[in-house]
Amino acid sequence: MTILYNNSLQKATFFLTGFQGLEELHVWISIPFCSIYLIVIVGNLIILHVIRTDVTLHEPMYYFLAMLALTDLGLCLSTLPTVMGIFWFDAREIGIPACFIQLFFIHTLSLVESSVLLSMSIDCYVAICNPLRYSTVLTPARIVRMGLSSVCRSALLIFPLPFLLKRFQYCRSHVLAHAYCLHLEIMKLACSSIIVNHIYGLFVVACTVGVDSLLIFLSYALILRTVLSIASRQERLRALNTCVSHICAVLLFYIPMIGLSLVHRFGEHLPRIVHLLMSYVYLLVPPLMNPIVYSIKTKQIRQRISKKFEFIKSPRCFRQD
Repeated sequence: MTILYNNSLQKATFFLTGFQGLEELHVWISIPFCSIYLIVIVGNLIILHVIRTDVTLHEPMYYFLAMLALTDLGLCLSTLPTVMGIFWFDAREIGIPACFIQLFFIHTLSLVESSVLLSMSIDCYVAICNPLRYSTVLTPARIVRMGLSSVCRSALLIFPLPFLLKRFQYCRSHVLAHAYCLHLEIMKLACSSIIVNHIYGLFVVACTVGVDSLLIFLSYALILRTVLSIASRQERLRALNTCVSHICAVLLFYIPMIGLSLVHRFGEHLPRIVHLLMSYVYLLVPPLMNPIVYSIKTKQIRQRISKKFEFIKSPRCFRQD
């Protein structure tokens, strides 16, 4: 393949990669990916619709769930055009400006998801450890500020990355290993020192995902201490049951992230398809599973969704006056 390059950054091109060596099967491989994207979009839109239309769900817990659904939806839509473009149309070329824009949204939304999970852990902590002050601590205004601060923190920390990458000359191969753009992968294509990018990338991870995960762990340590002090076994189980959905969401976010980091760091000898699959698991599994987990484990959400489908199936839905 001939790699196109022009000294002008705006005319430079990166080449995305699907499943190398399986190009003839891309149409068939696209079927499960298309199904996953469809489930992610429909599932998160249903969660958002149910929370928006049902007044009884206008509570802090469900506001945070709506934030999580919006973040997952945005993350899904950030990768969908390039992933499905490769599978359906073999559209591998992406301009560097477009690549940097996609990179910005992928990394920003990943950090926002970490922040939202922290906010949800705070919600669980207040609900269990200080229930009498729940409505006064988590007011609508404070929830809005928490959401905005999550977005602002993530966007401001990721904003310098495209400019740090823009200063490089990309004299090596312009072929990326994935069907979307990531900071770590692009900076490896630079032919000059990338130490600043490395240090800044570690700083961003440490002060976002690192701090968030530590605070989530601390909140659950305090929750566990409070739960164990409850005399009634039934009340202890009921208190813990309110956190099950959030614990699942945390595990769905952090386990693929840790797995992907370990594969990148220690898995150089592993087949390339393992790296690809882990990257797709990291980006697609949390948005796919979060609405399913919350629909199954959260009684109020499950009941509201059931009522919506019962109404759709009802003859009254199709009756004309």
